This record gives sequence, structure tokens and C-alpha cells, in this order.
Amino acid sequence: MIRVEFFHDAVCGWCYLQSPRLKVVAQELGLEVIHRAFVLQRNEQEMVARFGSMQGAKEEILRHWQACQRQAEQPERFNIEGMRAQPFNYPSGYQAALAAKSAEKLQGQQGHWVLFDAIQTAHLRDNRNIGDQPTLLDIAAEQGFDAGEIARLMQSQDVIKAVELDNARARHLQVRSIPSLYINDSTLISSTLTQGQMRSLLNQEITQLEATV
Repeated sequence: MIRVEFFHDAVCGWCYLQSPRLKVVAQELGLEVIHRAFVLQRNEQEMVARFGSMQGAKEEILRHWQACQRQAEQPERFNIEGMRAQPFNYPSGYQAALAAKSAEKLQGQQGHWVLFDAIQTAHLRDNRNIGDQPTLLDIAAEQGFDAGEIARLMQSQDVIKAVELDNARARHLQVRSIPSLYINDSTLISSTLTQGQMRSLLNQEITQLEATV
């Protein structure tokens, strides 16, 4: 079986495009998908260091959303003006990573994927503040998770360490942008692929694997 490590951040518009495409191809080809948290900025201090100010962060990130929307199969999944109108500072993806890792502890990789996708939709389409823990717990409950258990796990050293280990693995593999796919411990792809591109690439990997058996 082909193993794909999917490096992502909940605030990343390109990951929002990649995740449903990967899900379709994974189901078609029987892939094992491992979710890896790749937190671009952990807090407002890191965002100011990267973008100059919180307002600058929001403006630049929404420009990225516009670029993503132009390549989306369903452009309406991006509510750019809705996010521009929100009064809260643009959030980092760190709390969302803790929530998704907590779901993973409860329900494995599929649980991570379910909550990660729901968090992205809540943020990029519904313009909810995913830097806010109560909001994340509401989203988790909407997906059938025990919000109290997610809250407990988000504060646990086990989950905090799991997020740290994912980021350490990204550094080890020299992942510098997301979304990134690391295939069968050998091939790193750091770009947003169409379903067709992904299917072709992974079929090549399957063919090579079968040739060595």
C-alpha cells in the first residue's frame, strides 16, 4: 500500500483545495494517508513577525484566498468578503492543529481528516474564528466528537507533543511550504495538485512498487 504523509495547516487555502482532491484519489487507489500538522505561525507575535502587523497578515492572506478561489472546483467555498468583514484578528492554525490531533487520538487518521476538513470549511467558507477554542469545540461537537474530551486532549502534553513531532518531521524532510505530500518515504511534492495530477503521480508510485515485489 502507498503511504502518503499530508502536511497541512487549517488556515491554508491551498490545503483547502488539496484535501478533498486527495480524499477522492485516496479512496480510488486505496492509499494510506497520514496527517501531519504544519503550523505556519503559532500566535500573533509570529504573525506580526511574518507579515508586519495583524492587519497586514489579514490582507495578504486574503490575497492568497483569491488566488486559491481562481483554481477551485467550487469557488463559492471561499467567502473572502465575509472574512474581510469579521472583527477578529486573523487566527493562526495552532489551536486547530491541537484540535485535529485530539480527534486523531480519539478516532485515528480518519478522525483527524474529518475534523480538519470541518475546521477549514468553518473558517474559509463560514468565516468562524478557528483560533478560538470554544469555536473549535463547537465545530468538533457538530462532527459528533465529545467536545469535553477534545478540550481535555488539546491541553494534554500527549497532543502538544504530537503537534511538535509533526513539525519536527517537516523540518527533517525540509518541508518549507504547504500543502506537501511525502510519498512512501521517498518523494516530496510541495505544490497544490489537481486530482488528475495526483492520480497520475500516485499511479506511477503504485506501478514502481508493484515492479519491486
